[in-house]
Amino acid sequence: MALAHRSAVRSIERVVRETADPTPPQESLEQVAGLLRGGPALVVTGAGVSTESGIPDYRSPGGRLSKGRPMTYQEFAHSPAAVQRYWARAFVGIQQMRATTPNRAHFALVELERAGMISGIITQNVDGLHTKAGSRNVIALHGDMEHVVCLDCGFREERSLFDARLHSANPTYLQKVLVTDSMINPDGDVELPEEAVRDFTMVECTRCGGWRMKPDVVYFGENVPGERRQTAGEWLDASTSLVAVGTSLAVMSGYRLVLDARAAGKPVAVINGGPGRADQKAAVLWRTDVGDALDALLDALDL
Repeated sequence: MALAHRSAVRSIERVVRETADPTPPQESLEQVAGLLRGGPALVVTGAGVSTESGIPDYRSPGGRLSKGRPMTYQEFAHSPAAVQRYWARAFVGIQQMRATTPNRAHFALVELERAGMISGIITQNVDGLHTKAGSRNVIALHGDMEHVVCLDCGFREERSLFDARLHSANPTYLQKVLVTDSMINPDGDVELPEEAVRDFTMVECTRCGGWRMKPDVVYFGENVPGERRQTAGEWLDASTSLVAVGTSLAVMSGYRLVLDARAAGKPVAVINGGPGRADQKAAVLWRTDVGDALDALLDALDL
């Protein structure tokens, strides 16, 4: 457990630095528009797509990692205190997560899908905003926040039912807790003082009474399900290029798509506001605001 946890923490704390010169902006616009015209392209998205919706990313200045690191799978599996802390924060955070709405980047990708220029979206986000915006072909690579799984017996419970049980155990908790920062974390929790965490009452699995309850999403130190990886590979095979939007691709599950695209001879474009792990492997490196870039693409493509 300790070795796997340390490996997960190293993945979380991976620093991405500038390693390549960005493509000039107008050239970036023209080249990415060309890829989309010759598509369908497969799009892989990350937290940078959802920042305009009020959900911060991980690695930019002021992002999630500037406040502390997210949970690892090993902590869910072995630390009752960590599980208590997560669910106290998530009980508050899910209220804010469900209040978020898609932004112009999500809606731009809907338009590109409707025009047949993208085959689908593989998102590393768990916020569900691509689907909420209207995108049809979406693989949530790391899952979503709509189910909770017991690591002891495998029982899978709808998040709405689990939250109702938490509310019954903590009927006045939301009224008593003061959230000083309204920005939700990408994993669906918020920052809370330790005394608030101590006052929270955790609930157990309804089937086996276990305490090891985890959102049914892929956390650091956990593998993406094989069938999900297989489907993503099939979508890439059916696409002419890969366009990474709003992601540093610091996590291997997303970066692997770039490696696979390159191995298949498919061009890769990166649209992101900061440096990323795949920058040196991109044929186009467009260093810009994600929403601005997608707006410009819609104009260039007459959509």
